[in-house]
Amino acid sequence: MTEDRHDGHGAEGGSRHGGHDARGGRGGRGGRPPAGEGPPSAPPGSSPRRRRDARRNRELLTDAAHEVFTEQGLEAPFDVIARRAGVGNATLYRHFPTRAALVDAVFRDLLTHTMTVGQQARTAEDAWSGLCDYLAEIFTVLATDRGANDLMTTHLEGVETLETVHAHNRETVDILLRRGHAEATIRADVTTEDVLFSLAALGRAVPALTAATTPDAWRRPLTLFLDALRAPSLSSLPTPPLTPPQLATTLYALGSDRGPHEKK
Repeated sequence: MTEDRHDGHGAEGGSRHGGHDARGGRGGRGGRPPAGEGPPSAPPGSSPRRRRDARRNRELLTDAAHEVFTEQGLEAPFDVIARRAGVGNATLYRHFPTRAALVDAVFRDLLTHTMTVGQQARTAEDAWSGLCDYLAEIFTVLATDRGANDLMTTHLEGVETLETVHAHNRETVDILLRRGHAEATIRADVTTEDVLFSLAALGRAVPALTAATTPDAWRRPLTLFLDALRAPSLSSLPTPPLTPPQLATTLYALGSDRGPHEKK
C-alpha cells in the first residue's frame, strides 16, 4: 500500500484491520464532500501546510471512494479506497472513522439532488406524469452508480443525509399517489409501501440487468411496473399491504446480503 505522504503514518491499516474499519464495518466508496464540510479541525499550532495536506487527503479519499463504490458497491473494503487515494489506512480512519461518515461525505450532493427532483415532481401538472418523471430520474442514477444503488434501495444506518432523503422520497410518493387517486389515474388500492418496496426490489436488479444488456434496459421493467399502477385496475390485490415497520425490516434484510450495515 502507498505510504501516507503527509502525516508520516504508513499503511498499517491493511494488516491491522484486514479491510475493516475501526467500528467493525468494511470499506466504502465516495466523492468530494460538499462545500462547507472540511476536514476535522487541525490541532492548535498546526501549520498551514499541514492543514492544506489534510484537506487534500480528504479530497483524495472521497474521490477515490466514489470511484470504488461505483465499481464495487458500498461493501468495498476501506483498504482498497486508501490504496486508490494513495494514502495510508490510518489517514482514511482519521478522516472517516465509520463507513457511514464516508458514505455521507461522498453521496451528500447526489442525495440532495434527489430531493430537488422530488420537489419538482410534486408540482407537476398531473400526478401521473410527475410520478413517471420522478422514477425515471431515480432509475437513471440506480443504473449508473452501484454505490448509489446500494444506498438508495436498502438501509444503511448512521447516514444523516440518507435518512432525510428516505423521508422526503416517501413523502413525494405519498403526495403523488394521493393526487393520482383523486385524479383517478392511479389505482385506489395501491399504497406508498407497495410502491417503495417494488421500486427497491426492481432497483436492486438494475445493475445486473444493464451489465448483461444495455445501459437503458431498466426502462422496460419500469414501464411494466408503472402500467400496473394505472387505473382502472384489472384485478384486486390479494393480501394486505406492508406496514411502514414491515417495509423498513424488509429493506434492511434486502441489503444485508450485499453490504455491511454499521451500527455506529
